[in-house]
Amino acid sequence: MAVKIIRMATIGLSLDTFCRGLLQELSADYEVVALSSPDSHLDSLGKREGVRTIGVEMKREIAPLADLRSLIRLVREFRRERPQMVHTMTPKAGLLGMMAARIAGVPLRVHTFTGLLFPTATGLKKQILRLTDRLTCACATHIIPEGEGVRNDLIAGGITRKPLRVLGHGNVRGVDLDHYRPSESIDAQAAELRRRFGIRPGDKVLLYAGRADRDKGIAELTKAFRTLGRKDTHLLLAGDFKDSPLLPADMSNIHLSDGWTADIRPWMRAADIFILPSYREGFPNTVLEAGAMCRPSVVTDINGSREIITDCVNGLIVEPRTVAPLREAILKLISDPALCHEMGLRARKNVELKFSQPYVRSCLKEFYRTIIPTAQ
Repeated sequence: MAVKIIRMATIGLSLDTFCRGLLQELSADYEVVALSSPDSHLDSLGKREGVRTIGVEMKREIAPLADLRSLIRLVREFRRERPQMVHTMTPKAGLLGMMAARIAGVPLRVHTFTGLLFPTATGLKKQILRLTDRLTCACATHIIPEGEGVRNDLIAGGITRKPLRVLGHGNVRGVDLDHYRPSESIDAQAAELRRRFGIRPGDKVLLYAGRADRDKGIAELTKAFRTLGRKDTHLLLAGDFKDSPLLPADMSNIHLSDGWTADIRPWMRAADIFILPSYREGFPNTVLEAGAMCRPSVVTDINGSREIITDCVNGLIVEPRTVAPLREAILKLISDPALCHEMGLRARKNVELKFSQPYVRSCLKEFYRTIIPTAQ
């Protein structure tokens, strides 16, 4: 009888994003069940991956009564399913999933931290976040931090004394190198994007792709861009930036996508440099994807980003929350096309060596093979 594994996240979108193709692969060796709040993403994931799904309503925000109801429902589901392993990710699924799995007597309780909120929080919120992470770890039998930076923060924050196992080079998702690969068709779409925004041949293009949040360093990025004072340089912002208060009054040479971008590859090829000036990250896949598309990145010296980018090799690293260093890094790359091109090639090679999807998944499968005999 196959070992049963329940993979769990708070919402279906998270499972769909991090486990696309993975659950189908795991099904060759295990009985895999996907669990999240009921939504269309969970339904489509189940059909695509060929796995059974369970919907349990969970709130992403702090909601004591709703959380208690979710916990009770999860305990019932785990007792009915009797899995050998529950593997959670995302904060609320981690807390409720690990608690419920422990109460239900699930032998293997694995949680993956893809990032931490408490290091940059303050006051009461910080204490609550630390407490929930401690409870998650207390109920887990195995803890996987996504990268050495997350691992170090868990230790420094006094979250747990349990062993922390970083898989491979840290990233838990991996990059599909066949999908994220420069091609004539993608470059044609990139050229059309440049024409659409009035970007002339030879002009330099910077790209940010992600949420329009203050802690992504958007204010610093737009200020650094403005102080460049170059009419031949453009900034592309791919994300939901409509009516964002973070946008500057002067939007000349700053171009926005129409909301979320389904395919970021043409945007990456339309750009010369990818920029991620975040205050905090887990392990930013956008930097990996930009590298796979042969684009160097300018990133801040934070968890995840510093584990992908080696300064002056496949990109540049600057201090977070600063404008002048970010400006200088951008200027260095746009002023030296040969260096920019060479760093882009190295960025692709780095992703091929350390973060390909087959390699990342092989690390997870080996981890499962190592721990599952202890539950039988």
